[in-house]
Amino acid sequence: MADIKFCGLTTAEDAALAGALGARYAGVVFAGGPRAVDPERAADVLDAAGPAVTRVGVFGAADPSTLARIVTAARLQIVQLHGDPRPDDVRRAREVSGVAIWAVIRIGAAVDLPSFAPLEAVADGLVFDTLRSGVLGGTGRAFDWPALARAASGWQRRVPWIIAGGLTPQNVAAAIAAVDPDVVDVSSGVERVPGRKDGERMRSFVDAVRSAQRATRPA
Repeated sequence: MADIKFCGLTTAEDAALAGALGARYAGVVFAGGPRAVDPERAADVLDAAGPAVTRVGVFGAADPSTLARIVTAARLQIVQLHGDPRPDDVRRAREVSGVAIWAVIRIGAAVDLPSFAPLEAVADGLVFDTLRSGVLGGTGRAFDWPALARAASGWQRRVPWIIAGGLTPQNVAAAIAAVDPDVVDVSSGVERVPGRKDGERMRSFVDAVRSAQRATRPA
């Protein structure tokens, strides 16, 4: 059963709706771009999602002291590391933050799952996103989900898998059917403009995820 993460939240209103719709995770961005917020603003946004929603912060390159300060200020529960992190980056982030670490793997033309094993061994979750030159994430583009599924055939997952990149209410069912992820992570696919969500699209996304899960549930 895939949980839902609404990411790139910038307003308390959007975060409150994410919580009301049953999202398991709410994400804020510290990696720059049109969805970036400062730690104090992030705390207010995530507070609005409610105590049942897990607080995720998205980081690019951040020195350990800055990361630790932001985790404390925004009261984060998960750090999501972009920038092609290495196992040592994950270990260091966990040491300084004291919270769970999701490592982002960007998928391009080929999927070499065994090469990700060292990262999987130290991370608390793997986020599969779309590789696009010059952009850490938030591309609004989907990668080849069936290719990941083929590469993962027979693979024993050790941590949750999170699918991100280009998800929308129209295609999330296909991503779930292909990969059977633990979490589906949406940002631009439910926005009116970058950083501002569209309530109807958020509801449609949740409906699409639930419908996909009913379709794959054993009779």
